[in-house]
Amino acid sequence: MSTPRTRPPEADRRTLIADTAIDLVAAAGLRGLTHRAVDGAAGLPAGSTSYYFRTRTALIGACYARLAELDLGDVGDLSGFGGVGGVGGVGEVGEVGEVGEVGEVGEVGGEGSPRPSLPPPPPPGPAPADREAAAAALAGLLHRWLTVGRARQLARFELSLEAARNPELEADFHRAGQGARARAAGILAALGARRPEEAAELLVAWTDGLLYDRLAGALARSRPAPDLPELTSITRRMLDAVLVEG
Repeated sequence: MSTPRTRPPEADRRTLIADTAIDLVAAAGLRGLTHRAVDGAAGLPAGSTSYYFRTRTALIGACYARLAELDLGDVGDLSGFGGVGGVGGVGEVGEVGEVGEVGEVGEVGGEGSPRPSLPPPPPPGPAPADREAAAAALAGLLHRWLTVGRARQLARFELSLEAARNPELEADFHRAGQGARARAAGILAALGARRPEEAAELLVAWTDGLLYDRLAGALARSRPAPDLPELTSITRRMLDAVLVEG
């Protein structure tokens, strides 16, 4: 007699749905994102996605929250970053807001959601090795996002355009991005930035520009993804610039 299959926990189903939705957006754009398509690609019974995320807006909100969680996880996994100034591991998903209950529309972070706090800045004048470690770690992160994480970043760019057009989604998208900026500000504070939040905004803008240029820009198809030595040279110059200005 066969053993009945155990139904996956609700949290696992939500994660599976969000991950599948992100993959579909990366492959086919937002036109390919439907509840039925997610059910099929995830191998779930028909109606599963609409049960957890009743509207398309709620489903896109789940993508924002999951993308933020994964990006923070990547930053936390980098030993070079983790060793600079004692910046810890990934915060809870609540830092960028949790997806709401069934039927809620795009609640990637409602009123009262905790905001990431920044560590106090250390004394100025970090050891050169710390900056080198940060440059190498950031290069490794960008290399990951340009290679094995390529689909996720393409989906993020696609979803960012949707948020710019849809007022219901705009606040959720920007709230979801605050966790990464807070983490970057903490790292830059540990490296001696005088104004770490401003420096973090500049660094994030530069890294986003580099990712877009290499993944979707005019030269994306003709220019190969940069290797680690090239990326390390680029990130070293970016850190030098933001730390001088910041």
